Amino acid sequence: MYQHSFEKLTVWQDSIDLVELIYKTVSSFPDDEKYGLVSQMKRSTVSISSNLAEGTSRITKKDKAHFSTMAFSSTMELLCQVEICKRLAFVDEDQYSNLRSNIFKISNKINSLRKSQLNG
Repeated sequence: MYQHSFEKLTVWQDSIDLVELIYKTVSSFPDDEKYGLVSQMKRSTVSISSNLAEGTSRITKKDKAHFSTMAFSSTMELLCQVEICKRLAFVDEDQYSNLRSNIFKISNKINSLRKSQLNG
């Protein structure tokens, strides 16, 4: 089966894994968070992979880098939400550490991709 260029990016593959992890994590959150934090976390994590995919379809380096910046911004948004989850005791220390580790890895890869798009 044909693979689009974004599907070959390890950072995109990692971001899809993060989507799965977030969806599994928030499934145990209180029902009254369904339209609050749960919804926001799902949107921000999906936004990471979506912006990475959309950026690969752009022509100019500046456009490509813009979508990488948007993906990075969504990553930082998710990091903030994960911190809130920890403070509200929606996640335990192991879940928190795992989520932060994944977010850190993805944010570093997005920064590297953005640099290569601007300089490449």
